[in-house]
Amino acid sequence: MGEHLEKTSIQWHPGFYGAAELELISNKDVLAFQREYNLGKEPLRMDLLIIKKLTDIRVENEIGHIFKKYNVVEYKSPEDGLSIDDYFKTIGYACLYKGAGSMVNQIPEEELTISIFRDTYPRELFEALVKSGRTIEERYPGIYYVFGNVLFDTQIIVTSRLKGTDHCSLRILSRNPEKEDIKAFIEGTRWLQDPGDKDNVDAVLQVSIAANESLYREVRRDFSMCEALKELMKDVIDAEVAERVAAKVAEASVKARTDGWAEGIEEGRVQGIEQGIEQGIEQGRAQGKAEGMEEGSENAMLSAIMNLMDTTKWTAEQAMDAIKVPQADRSRYAAML
Repeated sequence: MGEHLEKTSIQWHPGFYGAAELELISNKDVLAFQREYNLGKEPLRMDLLIIKKLTDIRVENEIGHIFKKYNVVEYKSPEDGLSIDDYFKTIGYACLYKGAGSMVNQIPEEELTISIFRDTYPRELFEALVKSGRTIEERYPGIYYVFGNVLFDTQIIVTSRLKGTDHCSLRILSRNPEKEDIKAFIEGTRWLQDPGDKDNVDAVLQVSIAANESLYREVRRDFSMCEALKELMKDVIDAEVAERVAAKVAEASVKARTDGWAEGIEEGRVQGIEQGIEQGIEQGRAQGKAEGMEEGSENAMLSAIMNLMDTTKWTAEQAMDAIKVPQADRSRYAAML
C-alpha cells in the first residue's frame, strides 16, 4: 500500500476530517460535522462546518473552547501555503455562509467562529496580521487567537505545536511526526468501538502512513505497536494480504504450468521413443502436459491456501474465499490440508 501511495498525491483532507472528529470526540453528541459544506449552487465550499447543537455546553478540547453555534473550519495540508489571502478567503466562506440563511439573520455573526489549521507556523501570515493592526495571542500551546478588526472570533491552530496526547491525531498528519505521537495515537484509539470513530482512525492512519512509510516500519518493529496497528487497520491489511496472495497464486500457477509442460514433453518423448511411433509421441506429450499442468496448479493452490491460513489465522473456508477457489474443488483441497 505504502509504495503505491508514495507515487500519487496524498489526499490530506480526509485524514484531517477524521482527526478533527477524534479531537472533539468527548463532545461528539453535541456537535454536528458537515464536511465540504457547499456554500451555494456553484462548487464553492468550506472544508468543514461544525455546528454545536447545545450552545451552553463548553467543548472539552482546547481547540473547541472558541466554538459557538456555527464554526467554519479551513484546513491547509503540509503542501499548502497559508497567506493573508487564504485568511481572507476563509473569512469570505464564513460571510457567504452567514448570508445563506433562509431568513434574515438566521445565522447571527456573534454565533459564528473561524478556525484555520496548518502543520507549520505561518510566520508571514502572522506578520501581515500584526502589520494591519491585529494582535495574535497564543491562548494555548499551538492555538493562536486573532484580535482586533475581525468580523468573527478567529483562531489559527499550528498542529505541530499542539501539546498533550489529546492532539496526537492532528500532530501525526505531518511529513515528520514524532514516533511517540504515533504510538500514543495507536494506543489511545485502539479501544474505540463505534464504527464512525473507527472509520476516522483508519482515515488518519492511511494518510499518516502514506506520508511516513519508513517511520511506520520502525513503529511496526515494536511488537505491541505492531499488534495494535494490525488491530486498528485489520480490514485494510486483510485486503492487502489477500491481494498479495492472489498475485502469488497466479505467479505460482504460471510457473507450475511451465514446469508441467517441460516435464510432460520429456515424458512424452520417452514414451514415444519406447513405442517407436509418432502417434505415441504426440499422445505422450498431450497427456504429460495435461497431467503436469493439473498437478502443478493443484500444488500451487494448496500452498497458497496454507500460507494464507498461517498468515491471517483464517479458516480454510475464509482462505479459499479470499483467493476464489471454485466451490466444486473446495472439498478436495480441504481433505489435503
